[in-house]
Amino acid sequence: MNQQQTTNNFSSALKVCGLTQLDQIQELIDINVDFLGFIFYKKSPRYVLNHLSLEDISQVNHQGKVGVFVNEKVETIVEIAEKAKLNLIQLHGDEDDHFILELKKRLISDIKIIKVIRIGNDTAENKEKIAKIFNDNPTTHNLQPINYYLFDTDSKAFGGTGQQFNWNLLNEFEIPLPYFLSGGISEENIKNIEGLKQKPFALDINSKFEIAPGDKNIDKIKKFKTIIPMSPNGTI
Repeated sequence: MNQQQTTNNFSSALKVCGLTQLDQIQELIDINVDFLGFIFYKKSPRYVLNHLSLEDISQVNHQGKVGVFVNEKVETIVEIAEKAKLNLIQLHGDEDDHFILELKKRLISDIKIIKVIRIGNDTAENKEKIAKIFNDNPTTHNLQPINYYLFDTDSKAFGGTGQQFNWNLLNEFEIPLPYFLSGGISEENIKNIEGLKQKPFALDINSKFEIAPGDKNIDKIKKFKTIIPMSPNGTI
């Protein structure tokens, strides 16, 4: 069974993260990539402000600009979101419910929030962590500070590992929100999504589609895009 056949019963949006070059960003816009990820974590090799200014990002004409932050101050996130004209905020650190509620109050109302759940090697520990997040999250009380989850492989670098976590763990839960799937997604393992009971809203690709950190292999992304049924652009 080929890859196209194994993925033909679900559709997914596509997010390309770790962008640093305007020409590559435009190429991704031209092929209707749904989400463009910009990393605002200074320790990341893909830290976008080493390459582009907030003004540069603000002028990118796209409705799915995602700012990725790790344990950043609320004030800083709000300022960057406004100056770069971001559409979504991805919280990739250890931000708790109180932090997220405060951030939501201070953001422009139409900016959406993605909360990352990082998954490591300890299955029992991960099950406990995920269960607690789903049980305690204020979304269950109709406050809805979070719009999407994102599942990624845990690492000291907060992502960009190119490593896949055990996706079968997601079958242990009823995930209460649409979610992004990240962590080493590639042409080789995309077929394994068939084993997920609840399919991802979006696929998040990064290091497996690079020549070097922040330098994307656009041809490889174009090829990848042809093997997964895509949701219409602009579904956010």
